[in-house]
Amino acid sequence: MPPADSTRRIGRRVAVAGVALSDGGRVDEATPYTLHAQAARRALRDAGIDRSLVDGLASAGLGTLAPVEIAEYLGLRPTWVDSTSVGGSTWEVMASHAADAIAQGRANAVLLVYGSTARADLKARRRTADLSFGTRGPLQFEAPYGHTLIAKYAMAARRHMHEYGTTLEQLAQVAVQARANAATNPDAMYREPVTVDDVLSGPVIADPFTKLHCCIRSDGGCAALLVAEDLVPDLATRPIWILGSGMAVSHTTMSEWEDFTVSPAAASGRAAFAQAGVTPFDIDLAEIYDAFTYMTLVTLEDLGFCAKGEGGSFVENGRLLRDGDLPVNTDGGGLSACHPGMRGLFLLVEAVRQLRGEAGDGRQVRRRDGALPELAVASGTGGWFCSSGTLVLGRG
Repeated sequence: MPPADSTRRIGRRVAVAGVALSDGGRVDEATPYTLHAQAARRALRDAGIDRSLVDGLASAGLGTLAPVEIAEYLGLRPTWVDSTSVGGSTWEVMASHAADAIAQGRANAVLLVYGSTARADLKARRRTADLSFGTRGPLQFEAPYGHTLIAKYAMAARRHMHEYGTTLEQLAQVAVQARANAATNPDAMYREPVTVDDVLSGPVIADPFTKLHCCIRSDGGCAALLVAEDLVPDLATRPIWILGSGMAVSHTTMSEWEDFTVSPAAASGRAAFAQAGVTPFDIDLAEIYDAFTYMTLVTLEDLGFCAKGEGGSFVENGRLLRDGDLPVNTDGGGLSACHPGMRGLFLLVEAVRQLRGEAGDGRQVRRRDGALPELAVASGTGGWFCSSGTLVLGRG
């Protein structure tokens, strides 16, 4: 195979060539760097691509000079880098940047990698449970009121309930179905079934959210390798193509959020579907950022899977289950599988595995005719609905 920099040309298609998880769940002895390295090695092995061909790196959330420190730790010397950090949507935005760079001939093989020991750090008292974003800039005007990140999501959920009649039982259905999807995922941290009553009777974290309305806290990492179509013939696995992408930002302060019932996914999803030339009704499965149950519900609305205000009824009757009308968060999501911090890259990993048909017995999504899914969407949300990145992925 020729050196990576000799095959660059403009206008190439871009594929996800390899994906992998690091050790996850409860990982008390590893460092975040260890998890980065595990995920990176496994993704390269999954793709069948030698490390020497990686000429791009995207990483955020670790180190003073991310992604320089991660590149050094992994033994890489990339000529294209990205350290965009927009919370949970970081990885969908980075994937969009990487796909553009590869298509424009600025890189051939870009590695996206993430790792966090958020749970272990908390247990060892290396950090506190509350994440502070500081009080500088626009946040100084909200900090005196003391509302937390969770409270901001809770305020938005209450507004949706007030405006559209969405019920706590409907929000609880999101958690129940996420746990059901996690039940057959050996990598999921929590697999025991829960009921709507279990969700509703739990301790209140921020009204209206009880504990099971909120994501779990875990350790873990993952990686995805994006490559130009020139490298596809040499892959060890089936390529999954990036067909469309979109990104959008909304607000920092709650007072500047025009409508608590509309997330920036309304803009990022519209752009991604338009570029891919498909509609939400063509999608076979959706991987959606779910730090809280309301995130899943409102993102489904904003991506166009149902009309605004109809998310509550849409998530009922098992529609989000792996064998439901629209399988959502097929690994169990951040509510049950894992949530080590900026979870957006895990959405991409799960979508790729499902499209390849590699999810395994009891986990694999299939269309009504028994065929493998053809199209998936991965949509990440950052901050308190501050940003969104959406990808449309396909087998063809």
